[in-house]
Amino acid sequence: MGKAQLTSGYIAGKCLVAMPAINDPNFARTVIYVCAHSAEGAMGLVINRPIAQVSFPDILEQLGIESTPHCKDIRVHFGGPVESARGFVLHTAEYSQPATLTVDSDIALTATTDVLQAIAAGEGPRASLMVLGYAGWSPGQLDSELKENAWLTVDADEALLFGQETEQKWERAIRKLGFEPAMLSDIAGHA
Repeated sequence: MGKAQLTSGYIAGKCLVAMPAINDPNFARTVIYVCAHSAEGAMGLVINRPIAQVSFPDILEQLGIESTPHCKDIRVHFGGPVESARGFVLHTAEYSQPATLTVDSDIALTATTDVLQAIAAGEGPRASLMVLGYAGWSPGQLDSELKENAWLTVDADEALLFGQETEQKWERAIRKLGFEPAMLSDIAGHA
């Protein structure tokens, strides 16, 4: 059985950067990696909200998987408000199993315990991010939010997705677009 391929002609594989006008506490100053975006809706993972109360070894212990030194640098993140107890691992695409969804040639998503066991054994992906929950949009909802300038889109890269400097990811994403975060209030609302 081959890998499932997420196909969309939209912005899957890009990052959404929340504009300052977004005051929903789930999404204010977030960077969201879009895993799927099509006429059926969209799904993404917040990549810059670590959860201090839950560690990767805690999750492994709950699942009966022994934690090893390979697990020490993996932080658990709030992925979004939908199904907040469900875990996902966003990772580099060289790691694959039948349940892995390939987002693009570089990035994939796996939501089974197999990837957690592989990480603990030192056989997992080169880079990964564990998230609980996800962000979801109904058909046309994300497209409307993009037209309303609620989000900026920026190309994803490994440093942005998997870098340890979580607190700076929002600013780094804005700077990738060529301007300083303080300039955003002047840009909001202009097409």
